[in-house]
Amino acid sequence: MLSLLRSIGAIAIFAGLSLRAIIGPFFFGQFTQQLVRIGFLSLPVVGLTALFTGAALALNIYVGGERFNAESFVPNIVALGIVRELGPVIAALMLAGRVSSGIAAEIGAMRATEQIDALHTLTIDPMRFLVVPRVLAGIVVLPLLVLVADVIGIFGGFLVGVTTLEFDPTVYVRNSADILERWDVISGLIKAAVFGFLLTLMGCYHGYHAQGGAQGVGRAATHAVVSAAMLIFAANFILTSMFV
Repeated sequence: MLSLLRSIGAIAIFAGLSLRAIIGPFFFGQFTQQLVRIGFLSLPVVGLTALFTGAALALNIYVGGERFNAESFVPNIVALGIVRELGPVIAALMLAGRVSSGIAAEIGAMRATEQIDALHTLTIDPMRFLVVPRVLAGIVVLPLLVLVADVIGIFGGFLVGVTTLEFDPTVYVRNSADILERWDVISGLIKAAVFGFLLTLMGCYHGYHAQGGAQGVGRAATHAVVSAAMLIFAANFILTSMFV
C-alpha cells in the first residue's frame, strides 16, 4: 500500500510539473513532430481497429436483439456505443500500446545515454523540451483520432448491417443519425482528450525515470503501457459516471 501511494504521489507531482512547464518557452518544432508521430502515423491502426469493432458490435447486438425481437435497434446501439464508449476507449488503448511504449522507450534511451543530463548542461528544461510537446500533442490529437474512429466504426456496422443482416441502407443511416445527440459526440471527445493526456503522461513518466540501461528501458515501456491502460479504464468509469 505504501508503494502504491508513493507511486501515485510521484505521478501526481510529475503531472503537476509537466502542466507548470507549459508556461514558458515553447518548442513548436517538437510539438509538430509529435503531432505527426502520435496522430498521423496512428491513423491506420485506429481506423482498422474501429472498422472491425463496429462490424463485430453490429453482429453481436443483432444476435442479442433477435432473442427479444429487437433487431431494428442495431443501428441505434452501434452508433451510440461507438460514439460514447468504444470509440474513445479503443482508440486510447491502441495508442497506449503504440505511443506510450514508444515515448517511454525513446525518453528512457535518452536517460540511459545521458542525453537528458546534456539538456540540463545546455540550460534546456527537459520537461519543456521532452514532456510538454508530447502531452499537448496527445491532448490535441486523440480527439481527432476518435472522430475518425467514430465514423469508421459506424461505417463498419453499416457494412455488416447492409451486406449480412439485410438492413435497408437508408433506414440504417437514418436510425444511426437520429439516435445521436450533440452531447454524445462531445462527451466522447472530452474522454479522448483526458485519455490522450494520461497515455502520453505515462509514457513520459516511466521513460523519464528509467534506470538500469537497456533492461530499464524495456521495463519502462512495459510499465507505461500497463499503467496507461489501467488509468484509461479508471478514467473512463469516472467520466461515464459524470456524463450519465
